[in-house]
This record gives sequence, C-alpha cells and structure tokens, in this order.
Amino acid sequence: MFLRYYCELAQGFEATADRLLEAPETWLPVLASSASARAELLLAEVGFDLVGRRVGKQVRIRLGAAMRSPGRLVLPLTWLATGASSLFPAFEGELEVGALGSGWSQLVISVNYRPPLGAVGKTFDRLALHRVAEATIKDFLDRAGARLAGEEHPQPDRSRLPPRRHQRKRAAASP
Repeated sequence: MFLRYYCELAQGFEATADRLLEAPETWLPVLASSASARAELLLAEVGFDLVGRRVGKQVRIRLGAAMRSPGRLVLPLTWLATGASSLFPAFEGELEVGALGSGWSQLVISVNYRPPLGAVGKTFDRLALHRVAEATIKDFLDRAGARLAGEEHPQPDRSRLPPRRHQRKRAAASP
C-alpha cells in the first residue's frame, strides 16, 4: 500500500533542509537515539489523536543518507514497530523537502507498507487499518513539520483529512 502526505512550512527551503539534516532528535518525536556511521536509528512515538486521546505506538526509525539537489532534499526512512512487530506494518519510504518559493517549503512523506498477517491483514487494512495508517503518517508529518518550523505543537489542518463516512440510522417501523 502506498501513502503520501504533505504540509507547507512558512520557512524557506534552505532553512528547512538545514534543520532536517541537523540532529534528528531536534525535529522527530524521538524518545532515544543512537548514531551509526551509515544511518541514524531512532526510537520514536507515532500515532494519532482520536476523540481527545492519543493512540500511539513506539517505533524504530532508520534514516538513510540524504540526497540533495537544487531546491530538493530527500531523506530515505524506514520504521518498524517495537514489541510485537509482526502485528504492525513496516513502513519504507522517504521524507522530502522542496522549495515552494521565497520563504516557503513543502515537507512530503511517501511510504509503502504491506499489511501484516497475510490475507487477513489485507482485509482488515481495506476495512479500517488503511485509515489508521493514513492518520499516523499525517500526524507524524504534521508534528515533524511543526518542529522543523520551530513550533511546539502543530495546528490541525482539517481540510486534508479523509472524509468521514456517516451512516444513517433506520427509523423503526411504526405499527
């Protein structure tokens, strides 16, 4: 399954790219980190807010070597759930920042994942879990973007949320 989400930052490309390349714990929701010569391995919390409560999971995030070109920076990333990791999808993709003009940049996350648990997992993913994955990616990018832009808490952007599905209740038949 493929997911892509973006947010716009009121901060120029160079400033955003430079902050993205700084120590990841300055912009990721990091719990702990350990650096290696080739990549960063980070322990982070991902999730989303649901009816005023935080639903989250601890994951290990690995950041690959950045690829930079004029007006664009791409940072490969993977994340795996900690604990019972076979019950959660592994995400593999990239974080990208691009120039949007003077004083603006766009932060994009593109990931692929395979639902866990084979055919049963694919069915659950189609029914509901794909929306959970979407909400998790959105929350992750909004929080990372807010920290990159120097904000403490991201402002919710409800304009890009998936539409809610409303079910009509059937009126009881009167005798």
